Amino acid sequence: MSFRFETHAPETYRRKAKMISLAMAGQLIVFGLVFAQLLQAAFDGGFWLNALGVLLGLVATSLTFAVLRERPWMTEMRYVWQLKHHLSRVSGYLPALRRGVEEGNGTALTLLTFYHQGMAQLAELNGRTLDDDAELLAERQRVRLARQERGLPERVDGFDPEDLAAFKRG
Repeated sequence: MSFRFETHAPETYRRKAKMISLAMAGQLIVFGLVFAQLLQAAFDGGFWLNALGVLLGLVATSLTFAVLRERPWMTEMRYVWQLKHHLSRVSGYLPALRRGVEEGNGTALTLLTFYHQGMAQLAELNGRTLDDDAELLAERQRVRLARQERGLPERVDGFDPEDLAAFKRG
């Protein structure tokens, strides 16, 4: 399944992320307390029953959000989770992708472009600047120039995870 870049308003994403995080924390607290109280009442107290109540609260909160994640109001959150997942996968292949770009591999060039473009979008959505060091800035520039030399557009539309199969991880 391929991943395509989408456009989302950073302010909307940050506002929803904050509200959903607060809701998750509140729900975890309430569920944890309720389960702990129920266990305490049923089995006559103890630290381990409190810990079990918190664990059950965590499971209940996770299940609730697993069900809710497909709701339309979770679109931005779902997109960012997917983007982070794919960036994490690609980052495991960075050394091989860098070697591939040096060898003129077009797929490696596309994947490295996706990585830099995704990291920039993630930083923008989170309201941060890219804390790039000189090496990453130079790499981004080399990738941009390599795409120009091949007559390719500066940006890519997305990423196909199957493309990573041609490279060794690490």
